[in-house]
Amino acid sequence: MKILILGAGKMGSFFTDLLSFNHEVAVLESDPKRMRFIYNALRFTGYDEVEDFAPEMVINCVTLCYTIQAFKDIIPHLRKDCIIADIASVKTGLKEFYKECGLRYVSVHPMFGPTFANFGNLQTENAIIIKESDYLGRIFFKDVFGSLKLNICEYTFEEHDEVVAYSLSIPFASTLVFGSIMKHQDAPGTTFKKHMAIARGLLSEDDYLLTEILFNPNTPGQLKKIIDELTYLSGIVNEKDSEKMKLFLDGVRKNLE
Repeated sequence: MKILILGAGKMGSFFTDLLSFNHEVAVLESDPKRMRFIYNALRFTGYDEVEDFAPEMVINCVTLCYTIQAFKDIIPHLRKDCIIADIASVKTGLKEFYKECGLRYVSVHPMFGPTFANFGNLQTENAIIIKESDYLGRIFFKDVFGSLKLNICEYTFEEHDEVVAYSLSIPFASTLVFGSIMKHQDAPGTTFKKHMAIARGLLSEDDYLLTEILFNPNTPGQLKKIIDELTYLSGIVNEKDSEKMKLFLDGVRKNLE
């Protein structure tokens, strides 16, 4: 299959490396310097090259805030039977866009980011495929994710947003609150250092990505759960109630099983 990758960032490079040995792959990137380490794939900087290449699938790996605009820019240069795909972690506006774009589409979300994931071993990671996607597009990504031994889940757009609010918004918000009250420690403990490493890694992500994930319509409900539990824990600590603390810890351990 002829596949065009939009963007030569970390995820764009990842998919290029992953797909280029079994497919004819090209990368479209406006900044040629970002393609210095791209190999076994064509390097494009203009839309005329895309038209000559005539891809059968386009995988959009640009920065989240430019995802829909990148589709709008590339669609006039594509064949009518081309399948367009996104890997966006936030699907806001994509369902409506796909309904009107006139092309077949597949929407997926690799639930592993470039900051923390070990791209050499992804067997413990997950990926989401949106149910409303084109059948052939779903089959293609099932094969790709299956080759990485990822755990694959299929959700609707709405279900995806709910999952993201739980699996990303909660740790993001908790980590940001942790980082917001931190100060320099001369002798930090192991747990503190691990939390700090997570906080620094999170803040190396794009600000727009962090903002959009936290602005998910389902996030406020998850934040309320954090606030309620923190309020309850604060009460236990203030009262120095050992019995309630034991019950609280038992509940946490049960959740982690």
